[in-house]
Amino acid sequence: MNGYAFLDASFWIAYRDERQNLHEQAKRILAAVFRRRTRFVTTLPVLCETHAHFSRNAKKKHLIIQDFDNNPLVQIEAITHADQQQAFELLRSQTDKTYSLCDAISFVIIRRLGLKQVLSFDNHFRQFGEFEILS
Repeated sequence: MNGYAFLDASFWIAYRDERQNLHEQAKRILAAVFRRRTRFVTTLPVLCETHAHFSRNAKKKHLIIQDFDNNPLVQIEAITHADQQQAFELLRSQTDKTYSLCDAISFVIIRRLGLKQVLSFDNHFRQFGEFEILS
């Protein structure tokens, strides 16, 4: 999927939360990505993580839903049963890593879609080692 990058919760939280240390960096990166007309792919678990971060802030919680729902620049990719099973296998096979299930699902989706770039500040994406991290 040329022209697409995977959008991780860690990046969007930094972008939408002005108190985050990486907020300004996220804004700069996002501006550059928009200039290249990149579109985004994410998953429902990533959206859930992002939404949960802002669960006590009604305004931000609403903004997160607006960012993702019916946005032509964001594709929320469905998780198949095969994706789920591959994520479980990834976690079983890499017991020395501290990936979350959400991370493992993201890795599997990124592989399945053939994506190369990821917007993330989560070191697990670097540790996984298969993607170009735009951060």
